Amino acid sequence: MSDRVLVLGGTGWVGRLVAQAWVERGARVTVLARGDRPAPAGADLVVADRSEPGAYDAVDDVEWDEIVDISSSPGHVAQAASALGERAAHATYISSVSVYAEADRPGADERAAVVEPLGDGEPYDYARAKVACEHAAAALAVRVAVIRPGLIVGPGDPTDRFGYWPARFATATTESVLVPEAAGLRAQVIDVDDLVAFIVSSGARGFDGVLDAVGESHPLGHVLDLARDAAGHTGEVHAAPADWLERHGVAHWAGPRSLPLWLPAEVRGFAARSGAAYRAAGGGIRPLSETIARVLQDERARGVSRSRSSGLERAEELALIESFVAGR
Repeated sequence: MSDRVLVLGGTGWVGRLVAQAWVERGARVTVLARGDRPAPAGADLVVADRSEPGAYDAVDDVEWDEIVDISSSPGHVAQAASALGERAAHATYISSVSVYAEADRPGADERAAVVEPLGDGEPYDYARAKVACEHAAAALAVRVAVIRPGLIVGPGDPTDRFGYWPARFATATTESVLVPEAAGLRAQVIDVDDLVAFIVSSGARGFDGVLDAVGESHPLGHVLDLARDAAGHTGEVHAAPADWLERHGVAHWAGPRSLPLWLPAEVRGFAARSGAAYRAAGGGIRPLSETIARVLQDERARGVSRSRSSGLERAEELALIESFVAGR
């Protein structure tokens, strides 16, 4: 008999890929979501709003072999645990390395302290919400895997962070590109297909515990060089110091008018976490060059020059380069 798998929210990016991977494994998969998007091929869709009473009524009479939850809402996870906790043999909660209280020590692992969980009625904070979700997820099943991914990248990424760099180098071709001065900075990503493969395989074998799903930590300059080489960029690269970028209103990490992947020097441990437990548990890490090639192909298909949710618009970047070259 095939596994019965329930993916809560399985129509977005990561959740959808998890549901698809379980289908390909031969499982009978149900996804519970608001219905804004179709279910993955081969999966059944249950339309429900997790904020509403009775959201799990259509799935609480099934004995599930696996439940996967990725929500960042503690209330959603707690309600799912209350409704389904006695119906699952195993559960996987997909959290984040953002839960850790400190990010200044390279090589830190799962034993590091996490932030305080978000309390009822407190202003929303992503890291604290994820910790509260982890606590709630402990009641989803007798055996629960808490997977804390690093920055998830790959084809279809809706955040536009990692894809900014190969796309920007591809857009610029022979023209100039602005990058942050990268000395001492690092980047650490996990390819979405590697993460999904691990989520499914660890769920199938009933992995019980907490681990950081992170790839290799690389010097940021090396990552940018790989992206530039993949895109075939031959123009100038202008590396601006952190203080200059901050003075000119360029943000770290993500969002509008940012340089994605660039982090403040004081959080040097965020992109340099230990992945030893992930690798020991069978987690795969493909070469970074392969991930960049996959991302660039996806970016070309979606349009390398499109406006995106993270990074500099090309006109903004060119104006900044002009100021930088002029010494302003």
